[in-house]
Amino acid sequence: MTATPGTPATPPYRSPSTARPRRGPSPLRDTLALLCLPVLAAPVLAAAFAGGGTRRWFGGRAESQRAEAQAAKDAAAAAFYELDTAQRDLRISVETITAVDDSPAARRAASDFEALGARIDEASRQYIQAVDAHDLDRHDLEAGAASRARAELTAAKDGLLAVRQELDRFGGSLGPLLGTAETRLARLAPAVERARQSLLAASNALDAVREKNLRADELAARLAALSPELTRLNQGAGQHGVQATLERAERLQREAGTIRAEAERLPERAAEIDHRLVSLRTRAEALTTRAGQVDPVLSELRRRFSAACWQDLQQVPAQAAENVRQAELKLREAQTARDAQRWPDATSLLSTVRALLNATDEAVSAAGDRLNRLNAVQKDPQAEIERTRFAIRDAQRLAMTGRTTPDPRHARPLDDAVARLERAIGTLEGRHPDFWHFLTETEAVRRTVARVVAQIREERGGVT
Repeated sequence: MTATPGTPATPPYRSPSTARPRRGPSPLRDTLALLCLPVLAAPVLAAAFAGGGTRRWFGGRAESQRAEAQAAKDAAAAAFYELDTAQRDLRISVETITAVDDSPAARRAASDFEALGARIDEASRQYIQAVDAHDLDRHDLEAGAASRARAELTAAKDGLLAVRQELDRFGGSLGPLLGTAETRLARLAPAVERARQSLLAASNALDAVREKNLRADELAARLAALSPELTRLNQGAGQHGVQATLERAERLQREAGTIRAEAERLPERAAEIDHRLVSLRTRAEALTTRAGQVDPVLSELRRRFSAACWQDLQQVPAQAAENVRQAELKLREAQTARDAQRWPDATSLLSTVRALLNATDEAVSAAGDRLNRLNAVQKDPQAEIERTRFAIRDAQRLAMTGRTTPDPRHARPLDDAVARLERAIGTLEGRHPDFWHFLTETEAVRRTVARVVAQIREERGGVT
């Protein structure tokens, strides 16, 4: 609403005599005046004293119409002011929603409110025109004019009440959106404060680390990179919007918390890197000793077994020596990175050292394990055969459980496993049996059987 017409009260009627300034009382003057008045003036004087001055007397019907029009005017004015107040209150709610929520529903609410505002303006315009068109304080107001005024003012009031009902219904529909917006607004100030406190805590954690002669340059750079975001946070929601400010505060709190946690863990991390340096250095020295024992193992394998049993181990001594050399080089680089407090580099280099030593350990262990297994199967190949046959028979019993004939999907791979085992047993015949091929074949057969068993149990829901 752009205008609020005034509704001045009808001023009390004053006669010219009562409108003049009165002089102070004088009993002598008043007595002389009464004595000098003619006899015919007495009724007029009496009327003046009784009525307080001259006043024009209107007819009863005109006065009644005037009163009804005035009542209609008052009712319309009350409706106008109530609508204006309701619109102002609802505008605050809509502005709260649009400041926080950019969803399609929020945008639609703002658009609907503007359309409703146009209807409110039209109803207000009709009311103002009706008020301006009729002067109910005119002394010569006719009954017909008063009746028309009453009708137009009543129609204006009805229009105001109708649009007020629309406004109330619209306000009721905003409940969910307004509740969400108010919740976000309630979260804003605490979120901003938490972000600031998190940044302060991260800065304090870095100071504490520096006091222990740990530079933490990488963490300090990450904290400094948050400064522009802190500036935007301090500029507030008025400039950047409530939702964007809330998201920025939560992001700053999260990133500052990560920096703080890493800073607090930095002394522990430095101690852990020192421990790993010592441990891996010791392990490299031990592997150097173990790698020197591979050659005697290979010599025995060559002497007692066919070439197929040891050919793949020929490169183990040279590869082990190279791996240990590379590991020792990376250990020196890791020590340099640790001394420079380049913690990520030191951690990465130590991971490389560990991988090299693991590969060396496996290769060196494989040579000794090969000799042990070949010795066992050469001494008693029947134990390996019975172990594999037991696995096959167990799988066959499972495949026949609850059936008169086995499922071809299960029977076929089990039959193939039996044939493969028989072929592997055949390789043990001759002057120089390939025991390693026999061992790899029996292992492959057991893996096939294990897959069939797992398939049967899965199909039966784990019931065996």
